[in-house]
Amino acid sequence: MGFLSWYLGMLKSRPIVTKSISSAIIYGAADITSQLITMEPNDTWDSVRTLRMAGFGLIILGPAQHLWFNFVGKVLPKRDILTTFKKIAMGQLVFGPMINGTFFSFNAALQGESGTEIVARLSRDLIPTLRNGLMYWPLCDFLTYKVIPIHLQPLVNSSFSYLWTIYLTYMASLKKAVPN
Repeated sequence: MGFLSWYLGMLKSRPIVTKSISSAIIYGAADITSQLITMEPNDTWDSVRTLRMAGFGLIILGPAQHLWFNFVGKVLPKRDILTTFKKIAMGQLVFGPMINGTFFSFNAALQGESGTEIVARLSRDLIPTLRNGLMYWPLCDFLTYKVIPIHLQPLVNSSFSYLWTIYLTYMASLKKAVPN
């Protein structure tokens, strides 16, 4: 109980920092897992890629999740089935496209891709990613919104993100998209 009590205390006293660090750790671990899965025998671990992914979790995703889950909890405070489905729809229509588009743009920019190349990457990767997310996120979101207290929702969402991020980091590591 020592670590859990400490963590819950940190969530209360420093919520954004705690959620950001948690997200960074989960994104970094997911990227390492993704690399291990896709690595050829002679490949080496790309620590810069892992730092990029962890940086996204720390700088963007952690604060964004904090703001999003608090916003959704205030706008739709109930936990009944209809409200839960409204929250899921909001996530699929607003948060998912926003955070995935930001993820691909952030990652591509840090790899030195130009604005035109980033747009080409988004054109190639964003819609298939969102479509695949429809097979994964609604169930995760249902459990998160229906069962988990708001202050723990970013942690649970980041935990679900572990599997999703393995997929995302694979997508982000694809070669540059060719602009039209």
